[in-house]
Amino acid sequence: MRNFKFIILTIFLSFIISGCQTIKNKTDAIVEKENQTLSKYIGKSTNILKMDLGNPNEDFKNEKGNLVLVYNTKKYGIPCERRFEINSNSTVIGFVSNGCF
Repeated sequence: MRNFKFIILTIFLSFIISGCQTIKNKTDAIVEKENQTLSKYIGKSTNILKMDLGNPNEDFKNEKGNLVLVYNTKKYGIPCERRFEINSNSTVIGFVSNGCF
């Protein structure tokens, strides 16, 4: 009986561990797709960014003196924030995405 419980526990833990790995793989794939989508704006003008995403929810100057455009959305009640850094030539030079999928 003790061996039976051990076998059942081992099988149960195997399913949990493999399930967690599956979720991690799916999350990584979503993040990679998000990064590919947003990286197309690197080197593009602010006008192209605004044509595609609309006007930002917020904008401010960062510590480097560059403009940062912030886009906030929600999907399934989860907040998503995308920040784009714009240099003095109105060109996108970087982005950060948090909570977006």
